[in-house]
Amino acid sequence: MIRMAMKNYPEEFKADAVALYESTPGATIKGIARDLGVSRETLRLWVRRAAEQRGQAAVTAGPAAGTTPGEPAVRSGGRVGQLEARVAELEAANARLEADKRKLATEREILRKAAKYFAGETTW
Repeated sequence: MIRMAMKNYPEEFKADAVALYESTPGATIKGIARDLGVSRETLRLWVRRAAEQRGQAAVTAGPAAGTTPGEPAVRSGGRVGQLEARVAELEAANARLEADKRKLATEREILRKAAKYFAGETTW
């Protein structure tokens, strides 16, 4: 039986990892865990604990919680329907861009904290 060493992650890192997963539309536990260098089960546990602390049921399979996949519905009605469809399309694009912005900000913050952490560990 192969035994792996237990790693202790700072609570701040755990919270940042959960925030990254939850703020990324279409994110998977597997993908985020791979990006952060932690195991899937470790990240899944962190997500579940965070949801329990908020009093919510954890959604850890498929897209991140709060996302609604799919395209906007197109209503009939000629020009008005086309305008409504275009507005819905632009709103969906705006929501995707906002989600990307949140993801990048979270990733930047994680990297900033990691750099600070590792700089403190370095003894030259």
